[in-house]
Amino acid sequence: MSSHRLPLALAVGALAVGVSGCGLEHRTNQRNVSQNELSAGGEPYFWVGQVTYQVQISRQLDPYSTEDVQYLAGVKGAQSLNPQQFWFGVFLWAKNQAGHYASTADRFKLVDSNGDVFTPTPLNPSVNPYAWTSQRLSPDGIEPGGNTTASNGPTGGSLILFKLNQSVYSNRPLTLEIYAPGSTKPSKVSLDL
Repeated sequence: MSSHRLPLALAVGALAVGVSGCGLEHRTNQRNVSQNELSAGGEPYFWVGQVTYQVQISRQLDPYSTEDVQYLAGVKGAQSLNPQQFWFGVFLWAKNQAGHYASTADRFKLVDSNGDVFTPTPLNPSVNPYAWTSQRLSPDGIEPGGNTTASNGPTGGSLILFKLNQSVYSNRPLTLEIYAPGSTKPSKVSLDL
């Protein structure tokens, strides 16, 4: 290697090591959970009551896909949507950062920019291991728990399932409203399709 290329190669190598180290340190220090945090999708953290939440991923679900069929377990008629409807999954992660027990959210809504409101399709957690269920978390407790299917699955979060109309594509963004137990005022986070 010529003497002119060696300093450039060393500088590029040092930059690559520095950048990769910073990203890894940032991720592992954000929260102490499984390696699934790489699927976080970059959504922001937000508070609902005394619990911190993050949307791990939100996306349309295909009832004929091998992966997505698992998320629709226990949903009667999951493949019988009319052409104007589709399934939309919001996968949440939560951590109790209070110094005492706290319950996770128990009520959700999706609202499009036209003001149309969509409520979740109920999921049975004994049939669907991805289903979000409000839980009482100990200090530093997380939902989904570290040794669960939802936590170790591709999304790293528990599922809140919505049946949406195709019209939401014209009425973006969607706003997820999350209510702490007993609260009438939601926390909101913007989602795009």
